[in-house]
Amino acid sequence: MSHAPSAVPVLTIDGPSGSGKGTISALVAERLGWRLLDSGALYRAVGYAAGMAGLDLSDVEAMTRCAHGTKIQFRPAMDAGETRVVVNGHDATDELRTETAGAAASAIASMPSVREALVALQLGFRKAPGLVADGRDMGTVIFPDAAYKVFLTASAAERAKRRYKQLKEKGLSVTLGGLQREIEARDSRDASRAVAPLKPAEDALLVDTTGMGIDEVVAKVLAVVQP
Repeated sequence: MSHAPSAVPVLTIDGPSGSGKGTISALVAERLGWRLLDSGALYRAVGYAAGMAGLDLSDVEAMTRCAHGTKIQFRPAMDAGETRVVVNGHDATDELRTETAGAAASAIASMPSVREALVALQLGFRKAPGLVADGRDMGTVIFPDAAYKVFLTASAAERAKRRYKQLKEKGLSVTLGGLQREIEARDSRDASRAVAPLKPAEDALLVDTTGMGIDEVVAKVLAVVQP
């Protein structure tokens, strides 16, 4: 039996980079048995595809064409809470987690035509039995009618520590101070952009994850859907 998209429940989980959105969203989707949309990965994927094609990230027309033409697939990984991202047939998961990919995503996400190109793709993820949508404007712009909304945050220092640990485990060369500066600059850019600035939806539950364990955050988010 098919369901009208508007009848399919959506849980939006928004927040800044490093707030734990990705891990929490994947675990919550798994627990609920719902589909998962990692919207940040879409922007990172377009930025990655643009880089592979040697395009100029500040060229709006080229970025818009790239957004329309990039093929993106999400595939479940062996580890719980993990998802592999395939871009134009290449598993680009690890490349998309770098700060370079994050900076590219942030740059092109401020382009209205790129955002427009990706809106239909994002809306298409809304299928039964439900959707957990992870991003920066899921509750405010993409799914404003979502029944359940959460905004995760954490201090810049805490988020930099998490990212540092994550990237070090992958053997990447990074510095804690550099990561914190990049995170703070990105926060400022994302919050002040004219198109879909990073901010909590008025009806979202705010959860500051500083000092909280993953299980504690998952329980808090699940309680929004299953009180």
